[in-house]
Amino acid sequence: MTNPKNQAAWLHKPDTPLEVGDAPMPTAGPGEIVVKNAAVAINPLDTHMQDVGVFVQQWPACFGCDVAGEVYEVGADVERFKKGDRVVGHCINLTTGQARDGAYQLYSVVLASKAAILPDSISFKDSVVVPFALEAAVCALSLKEPGIAMPGVSTPALGLPYPSLDAPANSLNKTLIVYGGSSSVGSMVTQLGTAAGITIISIASPKNFDLCKRCGAEQVIDRDDPNLVASVLASVPKGSSVVGIFDAVSSPDTYAHDLAILEKVGGGHLAAVHPPPSEGVPSNVQAGMIFAVNDIAGKVFEEYATPALEKGKVLPLPPPKVVGKGLDKIDEALKLCKAGVSATKLVVEL
Repeated sequence: MTNPKNQAAWLHKPDTPLEVGDAPMPTAGPGEIVVKNAAVAINPLDTHMQDVGVFVQQWPACFGCDVAGEVYEVGADVERFKKGDRVVGHCINLTTGQARDGAYQLYSVVLASKAAILPDSISFKDSVVVPFALEAAVCALSLKEPGIAMPGVSTPALGLPYPSLDAPANSLNKTLIVYGGSSSVGSMVTQLGTAAGITIISIASPKNFDLCKRCGAEQVIDRDDPNLVASVLASVPKGSSVVGIFDAVSSPDTYAHDLAILEKVGGGHLAAVHPPPSEGVPSNVQAGMIFAVNDIAGKVFEEYATPALEKGKVLPLPPPKVVGKGLDKIDEALKLCKAGVSATKLVVEL
């Protein structure tokens, strides 16, 4: 049998198109699997890597986070997977800087602790919206001690429980506000938070209210509500304490609303996807930026993701929009992501 050949969509320098070319065929080391990719997804982080080279450690670069496909090779000490298994996985080129760990190629290396078996009932193109968002959501919700997101910026530490397959709804008497509830990570924070017994109040565009409700939001507030702060506060259930806000938009306007809400409830956590405000943050507000690679997510990938997908406790939302098929379509998908999308995640099939 002829050995397979790998190809990748390479970034040769910042602010240039990706170029498809040959790539080394990766091998699985201890604790790793090699995935033959059937679909990859686009994240806003990827557009920043392309535009300015942020987080790129070596050139040319192969980056990207989300993969879905079949296990091609299993490394030593890996017992959860075998060749041919259908999986989703989170590639961590973001931290390793190695091309083998990027998603935008035919074969990618994934840590076994950042992969999960995919139920037969869910397609690769649908499921590939899950892995990066899953890890990002766990990092937003469950870290107990602040870490370093980037120099001078800490990670949030809300210390909330892991999701559970059988946690009663709203059982913790804690409320989390999710700003940008129809985004990829906002949708997953809502799903995992709800599964942990947390009440979620989402802020989104009216056209995306149904999506937020499908993810588990108890209430959804119009992002353009002229009385946004008052409307959010009025939606908090009696007897429930506001633990904080996850802001998937993280703009000056949303930060202003975040801080106004937290001031009214006596402080709390602000978990952002960009650096939080450097000025005007009250001493009783703990603000941080999520960094979506952390060992804390391993338990969720290993024990929760597969049964949750099987039982509909994790839905592959927002739904994918397939840009096309082939590595050459990834650059087009990145352009579409930069132009902006709403309540969808861009996907390329391979």
